[in-house]
Amino acid sequence: MPRPTDDRGQVLSSLVAVLAVVAIVAGLLVLFGTRGDDSTADEGAGTSTPSPKPTDAPSTVGASVPRPTAASTTPTPTAQPTSEPTAEPTTATPATQPPATQPPATQPTTIPPAQRPAVEIYNNTVRKGLADSVAGRARQAGWTVAGADNWRGKIAGSTVYYPPGMLAAANQLARDLGIGRTKGALDNMKKDRLTVILTSDYAG
Repeated sequence: MPRPTDDRGQVLSSLVAVLAVVAIVAGLLVLFGTRGDDSTADEGAGTSTPSPKPTDAPSTVGASVPRPTAASTTPTPTAQPTSEPTAEPTTATPATQPPATQPPATQPTTIPPAQRPAVEIYNNTVRKGLADSVAGRARQAGWTVAGADNWRGKIAGSTVYYPPGMLAAANQLARDLGIGRTKGALDNMKKDRLTVILTSDYAG
């Protein structure tokens, strides 16, 4: 025999039915919401999407990547070892002055044998053959001896006498014969040649 139902029982049954409907709807929402997320994720992973064509606009990816700075790319120079030894400080030494030297004497002019005048040699000493021996010495030095004889008179010392314009030749002949005195020709001497008079002071 069925139980009589009252109003309280009907209200409870209605609440249970409403709660059941709400639970079902909530479950469906949760189910469909989860499947939607899974399908989006699967599509991104399973299917290949065409890559966008490059455009003239700058890439935002490249802009987001930090670029290396000059400080990070430039290598820091390291000190390289050198093989050169370190110069040690030296004490400065006072510079020594070189000793003063005399300027070299002017070299005498040498007259070629072809341009030399003739020579006459005279002996004013008691030594026999002195004029001839000195004449041989003059010839060996490149001079042309025109004559050799004795000289009568008083002569101060062995001398090479020269006419005008023959001073250089007289000096050279005096050096060649070892005579230390030259003088202008006397009036009784020839004017186209040198005249040598040897006295007792001649050591040659």
